[in-house]
Amino acid sequence: MEISLENLTGRQKAAILIIAIGPESASQIFKNLKDKDIEKLSIEVASMKDIPSTVMEAVVEEFYQMIMAQEYISQGGLEYAKQVLEKALGPRKAHEIVSKVESAIHVSGFKLLKEVDPNQLLNFIQHEHPQTISLILANLEPQQTASILADLPPEIKADVAYRIATMGKISPDLLSDIEGVLENQVESVFGQDLSAAGGAKAVAEILNLSSRSTEKTILADLEKRNPELATEIKNLMFVFEDIVLLDDRSVQRVLREVESKDLSLALKVATDEVKDLIFRNMSERAANIIKEELEFMGPVRLKDVEEAQMKIVEVIRNLEEEGEIVISGRGGEEEIVA
Repeated sequence: MEISLENLTGRQKAAILIIAIGPESASQIFKNLKDKDIEKLSIEVASMKDIPSTVMEAVVEEFYQMIMAQEYISQGGLEYAKQVLEKALGPRKAHEIVSKVESAIHVSGFKLLKEVDPNQLLNFIQHEHPQTISLILANLEPQQTASILADLPPEIKADVAYRIATMGKISPDLLSDIEGVLENQVESVFGQDLSAAGGAKAVAEILNLSSRSTEKTILADLEKRNPELATEIKNLMFVFEDIVLLDDRSVQRVLREVESKDLSLALKVATDEVKDLIFRNMSERAANIIKEELEFMGPVRLKDVEEAQMKIVEVIRNLEEEGEIVISGRGGEEEIVA
């Protein structure tokens, strides 16, 4: 299977980074690792073959961005880091990087479980209480959680997703109790920090990596239990910047349903990549009109921009549900047929 950044585990990324920086620098890193970690990382390095230069560059760039994010956080906190990174990389990439750093800072428990094969982990937790299952899944990687969630018995699948979505911060005592049980079974030592886990954002990330059938089942159940929560999750599953996941035909279909004033507002803070995609799928005349509106548009409220973007996101989701467009890059099994 061809190596891609999206399919790499954390350990595989670490192995590629070790290869990229060379033996001398790698030896300095190994000096600060435990023997067990050195052994695991060495095995991973040895198994790496034919790494595309683009993947290696992407791993190094991600590592650099996370180091810079940690530096910004130490200087002025998470909000400061988000502001700096958004200006440099755009909202979507900034959120992705800060989330990874935030997770590394606050979530120290369940480390070993993140390295367990999803099938083994499914057997490990499927007979536990749904609240216990949701607590464990909320602390795993979205890809791992999506795989496990898809294979849970139908009668508890939606219940677990709902519990993750409505989960708040986990107290140190509760986390300690759960980890104490896990320690005896998976031989791991976990931290005691307050951990922010779960929430609508967590479920949105999980469903983005799930199959369409799993997504529909869970969202249908959530809409019955809590319509507002279901709407919040839907909105988080596809943000305006994700419009770059659409092909040209789909973008053209979406633009036929969007009002010009909403499009102009939505593009006010959009990245160049999003603007280029939109403009190339419009007539030259229509594109020039929007560009002129943007050029002469004065200061606007961020709230108005976000509302305009959400209108377009709603159009995209409706068209996808009706089967008129396809959003590429979604997780789960392939559903496109010839």
